[in-house]
Amino acid sequence: HVDHSTLNRWVITYAPKLEKEFHKKKRPVCGRWRMDETYIKVKGEWKYFYRAVDKEGNTIDFLLTAKRDMKAAKRFFKKAIKRNGLPELVNIDKSGSNKAALKSINKEDSEAPKVDPIVIRQCKYLNNIIEQDHRNIKRITRPMLGFKNFYSAQKTLAGIELMKMIKKGQMIGGDGLSPAGQFYSLAA
Repeated sequence: HVDHSTLNRWVITYAPKLEKEFHKKKRPVCGRWRMDETYIKVKGEWKYFYRAVDKEGNTIDFLLTAKRDMKAAKRFFKKAIKRNGLPELVNIDKSGSNKAALKSINKEDSEAPKVDPIVIRQCKYLNNIIEQDHRNIKRITRPMLGFKNFYSAQKTLAGIELMKMIKKGQMIGGDGLSPAGQFYSLAA
């Protein structure tokens, strides 16, 4: 019998390490992204969980932030681009901060040679893929009734996203392995 607080400590300790290892074996994503943010309760306050998926529904990246502004959106995009390369197109909702962040990145990249700007498309109907993906996160986090602190929220969400990516088959060399087998291969 393992106590739930022990499991929580394991998640907080090992989820970020396993997620980092997973990114070395992650399948490449396509260049057409859908990006959106959802709300996560931390210490009774709503925080912003930025997420992006490609047009096939594969997870690109995620980031939990305290604020929903251009600085937070830009930080998310920089992280996603660093790990997955520059997208050709990003579909976002009508959020001004997301658009401003992408325009800022395009401006920075325009000084680099031979870099095409990211096409920004604002169409809420094309974001159904990411909205459905948010539903899975909400289904898992809702019974938790929020997180006690920001640090544990980040680590736990990293573990949830890791398992979702494994279940979606986003790991190179994971073909023929169950999600548990893929998880064990990361931990080994």
